[in-house]
Parts: sequence; C-alpha cells; structure tokens
Amino acid sequence: MTGEKLEKLKAAGIDVSDALSRFVGNEGLLEKFLKKFLNDQNYQKLCEAIDAEDYEAALAASHTLKGVSGNLSMTELNALTTEQVKAFRAGDNDLAKQLMPKITEAYNAAVAAIND
Repeated sequence: MTGEKLEKLKAAGIDVSDALSRFVGNEGLLEKFLKKFLNDQNYQKLCEAIDAEDYEAALAASHTLKGVSGNLSMTELNALTTEQVKAFRAGDNDLAKQLMPKITEAYNAAVAAIND
C-alpha cells in the first residue's frame, strides 16, 4: 500500500494503524477486506429499510454495518452507526433517521478512499 493510499484512507476516517494491528500488519490482507467492504450490502439495506420505515430491518442493517466498520477501523462510520443502533434500540427512530446524512457522508468517504 503506497503512502498516498494510506493517507487517503486516513483522511476518510479509517484508522489504518489500528486496522493493520487487527490484520497482524498484513497490508495485503487489509486491502482484501477493504475491497470486500465495497460489496457489503448493509448500507443499501439500511437506506431501503429507513425509506420503508421498517425500523427492525434498519436496526439489523445498521448493527451489521457497525460491526463491519468497527472491524475495519472505520472510526467515523463506526461511531455514527453505534449512535444509530442505540437510537433504534431506544425507540428513537427520528434520531436514527437524522443520522443518515452523516452516515452517508462517512460511508461515501470510505468507499471513495478504498476505490481510489
């Protein structure tokens, strides 16, 4: 992984040092899992569930996205989905929906950095 790529990942809210420690310093393995993230459908499922006001499905998708983003050290996305999961569990669906613009921004930043 080039220094430029590492900087782009960091700028997108990915704690590369933490992620690399989770992947035992193996940059190739980290890159493989970051690319797998691009195929993860939970963000799309979250958006669709919120649009349909299916908050049980939205909670499930947000919870899974929280876990995936945590495992990949996507700190901003993980923090936002953690907050959203708490809101859903507390029955505060309005707060959970209000978090979507920030979640979308963090998700898109991560995807752009991975694709770059």
